[in-house]
Order: sequence, then C-alpha cells, then structure tokens
Amino acid sequence: MMSDDVKEVLISEEEIVERCRELGAQISEDYADKDLVIVGLLKGSVPFMAELMKNISIDCEVEFMAVASYSGTESQGDVRILKDLDRSIQGEDVLIVEDIVDTGKTLLKVKELLYSKGARSVKVVSLLDKPSRRIVDIQAEYVGFTVEDKFVIGFGLDFNQKYRNLPYVGVLKEEFYEG
Repeated sequence: MMSDDVKEVLISEEEIVERCRELGAQISEDYADKDLVIVGLLKGSVPFMAELMKNISIDCEVEFMAVASYSGTESQGDVRILKDLDRSIQGEDVLIVEDIVDTGKTLLKVKELLYSKGARSVKVVSLLDKPSRRIVDIQAEYVGFTVEDKFVIGFGLDFNQKYRNLPYVGVLKEEFYEG
C-alpha cells in the first residue's frame, strides 16, 4: 500500500484545504482588477491547482505547461518545455501554479519564457517552498507551506511518477530513494 511508504505526514489534507482558502482569497483580492491567466505546471501542480481554483472568486483563464527538470531525487540543470501554452498571454497577468519551489531553476526559466511571450506580470503561487535548496534567486509571491529539506511526496509531488495521488504531503521513507 502506498501509505506504507510514508515516513511521516507533514501537512494534512485539512491543512492544505484551509491554506488554499486563504491563498484563493488573497489572490482574488490582488487580481480583482486584472486579466488573470493561471498557468499550472504539469504534472505536480494539478491537485493543488484544483483545490486553489475552487477558492478564487474572480474571472480567470486556465492554461497548462509541461516542463522537465527532474529525474529521480535530484534536480537536473536543463529545463525543457514539453508542452507550451495553447494561447497568447500578450499583455496578460500570469500566475504560475507550482507544487514546490526547490532549486528555483525551473521556475526562473518558466518566468523568463512567459515574460518573453509578452506577459504583463508573472507571479508564482506554490504549495510548498523549500528555501534551503535554492540555487537561484527566486521567490514565490504566494506560498502554502515552507518545508525543511526532506523528500516530500503527495498532493501532486512524486517520486518517479508515483505518490502524486496521496491526499496529503508526506515524507518518503529513505529506503525507497537511497541506494
């Protein structure tokens, strides 16, 4: 069973739902007079984005991008765009939805790309922030939770494409990724 692989639950489903209510209210207020385009980064952002969107009370459009930078437990240096936006974002206010800000490399590359496509503004909302792993100078404007340098899974976060469907954020037992 999947939950047997979890060392500890860091953030419960109830805590995530409540934090999404708070973030959604703040985003709705901050973007009340803007043309908001929410861009989810596949695949990890999907559960967080779905919960967050329920709590955004203003008109917005939804887009997705798929970028690759991870293999196993370590962030790779290159960032590849696997799926680009389906529409123009020229002159739009963009909010990137991310599962976790780790090294920051992926996010920096995506922000640069969106600005090059003509976005008026690009901000980030992330379920998790892991500042101890940051390599580049980038911060999310909206953060659900700050976590220590542990291997987290669940609520969109994966290990080799597994565990994304856990309804909480947990820590993966070391025996599954060390060796």
